[in-house]
Amino acid sequence: MTGSEHAAEWHCLRAAIGAASELALGHFRSGSAHWYKGPGQVVTAADLEVDRLLHEALIGAFPDDGWLSEERPDDLTRLRRRRVWVVDPIDGTRAFADGLPEFAISVALLVDDLPVLGVVCNPATAESFEAEQGRGAWLDGTPLQVSARREIATARLLSSRTEMRRWAELLPEMAFTDISSLAYKLALVAAGRFDGLVSLRPTHDWDVAAADLLIAEAGGRLSAADGAPLVLNRPVPRHIGLAAAGTEALHRALIARLDVARPTARGGGSATADALP
Repeated sequence: MTGSEHAAEWHCLRAAIGAASELALGHFRSGSAHWYKGPGQVVTAADLEVDRLLHEALIGAFPDDGWLSEERPDDLTRLRRRRVWVVDPIDGTRAFADGLPEFAISVALLVDDLPVLGVVCNPATAESFEAEQGRGAWLDGTPLQVSARREIATARLLSSRTEMRRWAELLPEMAFTDISSLAYKLALVAAGRFDGLVSLRPTHDWDVAAADLLIAEAGGRLSAADGAPLVLNRPVPRHIGLAAAGTEALHRALIARLDVARPTARGGGSATADALP
């Protein structure tokens, strides 16, 4: 990128994402073998191979950087590194395994725990959403701009399939669409195709690090379900609940409704895994 202080990183990252996309598509079209690494946690051969490819490319080029990904044991030396790559090789693995084009490769580079580069790529739709801190967000060279929607009653919102029953009961006046990959959903909010997203499910840094930058650089806001900023690269890189919106007005309205929806909120606490469906 002309004028970017991260030109070398972009060159390496784009090449790695391109190769990872081809690898993922090969598995997607042929039906990647999959198994369960835990209750409800699907993993495929593509997850592991894409993770290996990205690690070899990025850490091979920048060996002093730290690494955090869903498919690799967490090396806590990342906490002592200024720069950390945060990766989800296949976000939306269940959709990927089922042959649905609702998955993404998500990669972010953190510097001092803040995302400075981010890519969310959906190989099945040939979309690669990119962002750089202070330089904007774009898709195929076209700048991204979040929705200007302010009113909650007319908002087009995204969430997960497993939460649809929750929202039908608690937020019946809102229009929800369910898409599998969280990173891809958030990229669509950054692109203004949807007005926002809400979730009370647990997420991890690899789900949100790149999308956090995409939404911020497109003019929107992503936060925890209580409105607090996301804090990345902690010893336990886990978050409970999210709210994303294109405008501050809609974000505030979503936070207020999530406060009612969170079972422990009335007691002054915050949502916990035990309170989730």
